[in-house]
Amino acid sequence: MPEKNQERLATELGATVSLLMRHLRAASPHGELTPTQRAVIGRIDTDGEATIAALARAELVRPQSMRLTVGALEERGVLARSPHPTDGRQVVFSLTGEGRRMLAVVRQEKQNWLAEAIADRLTPEEQQTLESATALIRRLMPE
Repeated sequence: MPEKNQERLATELGATVSLLMRHLRAASPHGELTPTQRAVIGRIDTDGEATIAALARAELVRPQSMRLTVGALEERGVLARSPHPTDGRQVVFSLTGEGRRMLAVVRQEKQNWLAEAIADRLTPEEQQTLESATALIRRLMPE
């Protein structure tokens, strides 16, 4: 494939993935979480408890902004604070039972929307092509 076509394909793929992500976020308006709030609860679910500073670094935002995000999630009962295990000056945040429940609902809503869109809008042959394309996209990810 000529380099020009690869650049065009890269541009189209990036734009399409971005649009798909926006649709997935819109499909799970559960509790009207912001994208940053969703990212924070997803990160804590994956990586475990974290400080505000660690979350801010991971999400590429200022600690002051992350403090507001975490505060809103704590107020809603999604996150709970506890003393840092080795540094008494800090606190760490973890998901509460409500936070885990909310995250599961959000993920299920996204999955349901995408599964329904695939079933309703794609032929069986197109679904097979999408399965192959998904494997190729996964190969693009760094290891």
